[in-house]
Amino acid sequence: MTVLPAAPWGAAPEMSVETSLVLPPHGPAEQFTAGRRAAAAALAAAGSAERTVPRARDGRPLFPQGFAGSISHTGRLAVAVVAPGAEAVGVDIEPAVITARTAAFILREQERRLLLAPAGPYTARDLFAAKEAAFKAMSCIGTLGEFLFWQIGLSRSGGALTATYRGESVPVRIRSEADLSFAVAIRH
Repeated sequence: MTVLPAAPWGAAPEMSVETSLVLPPHGPAEQFTAGRRAAAAALAAAGSAERTVPRARDGRPLFPQGFAGSISHTGRLAVAVVAPGAEAVGVDIEPAVITARTAAFILREQERRLLLAPAGPYTARDLFAAKEAAFKAMSCIGTLGEFLFWQIGLSRSGGALTATYRGESVPVRIRSEADLSFAVAIRH
């Protein structure tokens, strides 16, 4: 599996991105630990004195005040993104191939027509990751149980991808490797 560099878009002063390998046997405990290791490194890179990221009752990571962050992991790799001063951050990494059936379910017809290759630059896995990252960044908008990630709309203008839900929008950045899609959404 590809290991993403610490700064997948070059120098991005508004965010710190760190990765951590998930150690064998690659189970939930190892994934959790790798995610918290990546989060601690991202917090350090962002200038936070606090490096601990406890878990909220609902399972979400609780980043220190003033340092919005998000964690995602696969069975082999964890990534954390921290954006000082942001309202919310969402990150997702996806190693799986998204089937045409799944793409038809999670992507609107217009998204499939305009954003998927060959008309657009993205794979279904990229757009799945984009919706997941946007969902995390926009989770404060919806009421628990009624806001589902596939309800987010994706559009592209001037080369930039934007996620929209209930009139709110957030930019989404995507980086794709042969075996992994990585998406970040930062809500200011």
